[in-house]
Amino acid sequence: MHTKRTASAMIEVKPVGRGAAFEFDVVVREPGSLCRYRVTLEPDLWERLVGGRVAPERVLQSAFAFLLDREPKEAILKRFDLAVISRYFPEFESELPRYLAAP
Repeated sequence: MHTKRTASAMIEVKPVGRGAAFEFDVVVREPGSLCRYRVTLEPDLWERLVGGRVAPERVLQSAFAFLLDREPKEAILKRFDLAVISRYFPEFESELPRYLAAP
């Protein structure tokens, strides 16, 4: 399991399988509450976003940090493919490197 802490939340990412896509369980914990998600990441999107140089788990953690900067955890879809983020937030792919670089 991989864990990342943001200013107000802890993001835990656990791989659960790999078929045609990477699949993960994600838990976002804030003081007094948590939300669970099931997220897929297609290998071609992973390759396009990071050239395969960053672990998929780290990409998911950074994507959730990006989302949490824009909406409460309760507003995030409970099951989705990472590609859907750009439909709601067109700046996602250009902003992702900044989130990947954060500790």
